[in-house]
Amino acid sequence: MSALSSALAPAVAPSYRHLVRMSTGIGVFEHALQDAPRLEHGYCVDDVARALTVVVREPDQTPELAALAETYLGFLEAAVTPDGHVHNRMDADGHWTDEATMGDWWGRAVGALGVAAAHSVLPFHRTRAMYAFLRAGTRRSADVRASSFAVLGAAEVLRARPDADRARELLRTAIAVIPLAPSGTWAWPEARLRYANATLCEALIAGGSALGRRDLVDHGLGLLTFLLALERDGSGRLSLTGSAGRGPADVGPLWDQQAIEAAALADACARAFEETADPIWREGVASAWGWFLGDNDSGVPMYDPVTGAGYDGLEPGGRNGNRGAESTLAALSTLQHARRLGLA
Repeated sequence: MSALSSALAPAVAPSYRHLVRMSTGIGVFEHALQDAPRLEHGYCVDDVARALTVVVREPDQTPELAALAETYLGFLEAAVTPDGHVHNRMDADGHWTDEATMGDWWGRAVGALGVAAAHSVLPFHRTRAMYAFLRAGTRRSADVRASSFAVLGAAEVLRARPDADRARELLRTAIAVIPLAPSGTWAWPEARLRYANATLCEALIAGGSALGRRDLVDHGLGLLTFLLALERDGSGRLSLTGSAGRGPADVGPLWDQQAIEAAALADACARAFEETADPIWREGVASAWGWFLGDNDSGVPMYDPVTGAGYDGLEPGGRNGNRGAESTLAALSTLQHARRLGLA
């Protein structure tokens, strides 16, 4: 069965049961043992930021989702220090266990706060998210992925508020960190694919569009074309980069495939479809959703439609049975795109 036909199979509305189970009044636990939260690993900004983005973006809002949004927003507000650095890790008792710095989580926080500032249904959530966004946005990162995540948040703010000069300046400086020139003998601008690879493409498309830079949009579309061709076979099925990355000489299937890669591709293809209306990008979202439904290298579903849980990794002939926050939110995010585009 092709990814497109698989993605067109009947699907229930997203279930947030597992996300609720993984969450407390503090945040969302990072890891799970099977479907039970692992309290000893605590919380992290990376996953809370993903969670805030998903619940804000859900079109069918409920009081339960509003309560989750309040929790996640409060977590991110507390993570951003007055000087714009960001904590990442908190223990189960609500104490930060790290120094506030500028890792990937800074970019994730900026990205999610930008989404909330632009799209939260509650005005006071938008206001609070904007203040935290501006506080974190005083900083800059030289890291490619941290900057790419930040671009996505700044682009959302700028689309909602074209007069937001501080968001525009953050967007301009962060997008300049993303490499454009091909690396060696292949079109990708890094020597190896790493993780959340399609986020670079999405950042160029979204950021270029917000800045009126058609050259950046076109470059992002070109990189996404390369990435989608590399990670999809002739039937449309995804064969994703594994956890060890992928270089020009690597051949698949590669293991362990992570749900975040399918979700990042869905994000980028959905953005590209919004920008161009080209059906190839809708088909890309279908491939990503098909991967979760079982149209993948091991032929096993990576999403539980009853609970809304996502499985942590695709392995040879099977899957990792743990259902942590990252994989669950990746599945829910991809399903949101699929439903919006009439694919689920």
